[in-house]
Amino acid sequence: MSAAAAEATSPKKGNKKLIIIIAAVLAVVLLGGGAAMLMMKKNAAAEEAAEAEGEEGGQGKAQKAAKAGPRALPVFVPLEPFTVNLADRDSERFAQVGITLEVADPAVEAQIKSFMPVIRNNILLSLADNTATDLMGREGKARLAKRIQQETSRALGVDIPEEVPEDAATDEPPKKAKRKAAPDMPITAVHFSNFIIQ
Repeated sequence: MSAAAAEATSPKKGNKKLIIIIAAVLAVVLLGGGAAMLMMKKNAAAEEAAEAEGEEGGQGKAQKAAKAGPRALPVFVPLEPFTVNLADRDSERFAQVGITLEVADPAVEAQIKSFMPVIRNNILLSLADNTATDLMGREGKARLAKRIQQETSRALGVDIPEEVPEDAATDEPPKKAKRKAAPDMPITAVHFSNFIIQ
């Protein structure tokens, strides 16, 4: 009888384990389904809010995407590094600067290579006009980048008027300058790949 009693209790233990496993799987499925429903409701509410905001602004998501459009890939033209003595009077300082020009039109890259001696000359002169103090801060580097952009565009034949310094003393009263539209420059940006001042 002990063997029969052992056989009778083992199927009951197996049935209990099976019921526990099924209950656990069922609980996981129910919890996962509930979480999915909450997430779907939140996403639907967020989409409705975005649509309502888009209607208020007069533009939907599709209109905003169409208006932005894909951005054209720029062309980057790296230049050989420049090493130049700076305009410091109290000590001998120099700068080593790596420059990469960004252009929107690939045809400009060939022009840059054709005019490289003039471009390098203009950039070297622009660098040499500065002191170490001028170039230490972010603003100084931004001014230099703008000047390099202008000088490089000027070397490529773009007519860019010379800027008159504000502190220039003249005997004539200041004339009202007519504002000209800014010329389209073939160089869209100037990026520094390295900037060392010693």
